[in-house]
Amino acid sequence: MTATSRLPAWARAKDILDLIRLSVPIAVSRMAMMLMGLTDAIVLGQYAPGELAFVLSAWLPIGVSLGFGIGILLGVQVLTSEMLGTGREAGSGRIFRRGLWWSLVLGALLTLALVPFAQPFFHWIFVTIAPEGQGAGQAVPPDVVASSTAAVTRILAFGLVGHMVSQACSYYLEALRRPLLVTIVMYTGVVINIFGNLALVAGWWGFPQMGAEGVAWSTTVTRWLIAIIMLIFVAALTPGFRRSPPAEAGEARRQFDVGTGTAISNVAEWGGFNVTFIIATWVSIAANAVYGYSVQVMGVCFMFYLGIATATSVRVAEAMGRGNPDEVRNAGRLGVAATFVMGIVMGVLLVSFAGPISRLLVREDAIIGGVAIAPAIAGLLWLAAAATVFDGLQATASFALRAQGMVWLPSAIHLSSFFVVMIPVCYLLAIVLERGAPGVLEGAFIGVFVAGTLQLILLELKAARSGVKRAA
Repeated sequence: MTATSRLPAWARAKDILDLIRLSVPIAVSRMAMMLMGLTDAIVLGQYAPGELAFVLSAWLPIGVSLGFGIGILLGVQVLTSEMLGTGREAGSGRIFRRGLWWSLVLGALLTLALVPFAQPFFHWIFVTIAPEGQGAGQAVPPDVVASSTAAVTRILAFGLVGHMVSQACSYYLEALRRPLLVTIVMYTGVVINIFGNLALVAGWWGFPQMGAEGVAWSTTVTRWLIAIIMLIFVAALTPGFRRSPPAEAGEARRQFDVGTGTAISNVAEWGGFNVTFIIATWVSIAANAVYGYSVQVMGVCFMFYLGIATATSVRVAEAMGRGNPDEVRNAGRLGVAATFVMGIVMGVLLVSFAGPISRLLVREDAIIGGVAIAPAIAGLLWLAAAATVFDGLQATASFALRAQGMVWLPSAIHLSSFFVVMIPVCYLLAIVLERGAPGVLEGAFIGVFVAGTLQLILLELKAARSGVKRAA
């Protein structure tokens, strides 16, 4: 028996190469979304580090809205991948157009909801329900935090439609195995956003220094430009706007159902993490900066995992379309193994370069409320590295499950892990036990640990059941 034959069935070289070929461009393109946020934070860290709290707190309603909308749109990718797996991709335009309409309607409705209610919402968060003593002795009073965060939220809300349209296009292009196009467009957006930040935050070329609001305007304009470019690519290079055969019975409902579960999970994860920014701000503006920059690093790492998760979803969906349960099971397990390998690599890098990374994020002499921000960030990056492994694991396992049609159990795990576990633990450690920024990150780690572990167990149970059915 050769060494090759003793390898697990999911570890075949051709499958590993296929996962790499698909996941690397997706990860690189997805990272562009996170790099936009990271460059926002870096420029703020050099020119107005105390205003990061306004941007991060604004992402509570914005992130929940985007997470819901982007989740609904996942059905574009899953159903298109299935059609590709059976050679019917030429008729996939109806899948894309359905998703495009959903992105327009959802984005518009959410924008109309956020713009008028941002101010009262954040006044309630930072003034009405804030823990007793919050804001005492701080340079920025709670009512100023509330009004500044609301202003950033309103600006970001105007980019929701553009963001959702570009996401529908991204899902469609990636499902048709054209991730390189998405990568090109997204990095074009990163460059545009950098110039916008330099103009509106740093004050280059004679523009006023607008701080957090400058970041928001740069992000919003960039999102619309990305959406326009994406639509041009879809129209010119895919069957997205061409006539399609009639839809099969129940297709629209299935597309919506696949996305609905993901939407709920996104609301849980994105909402949960963004609530932790609120908790950190309740501690202090300094705690928000330290924790917020640490999570920005986690977000960049997560894009690598998201590439693996998305590629795994595509490979699982294609195998489902071919009706091959062995390939389905092996594709899921390969994705999980790749996630752990990536976690080891990312962990070593973050721990080894913690100091330089922290100084890249914020100027070395930045002090907020008596706290030296850069050293505090460096001291937390080892825990951020550990958290990213389980954050990636929950993404890969849940994506593989949804591609097999299991929607609600992964969503229930996300809801319980992030709302029932993570948020209360963050509050307990950071506020009640007064552990500050480290306490918030410790709570976040516990939340993603629970989510990742439970999603993996569920994936293996699903694989075991499919194996029993095949044997029968």
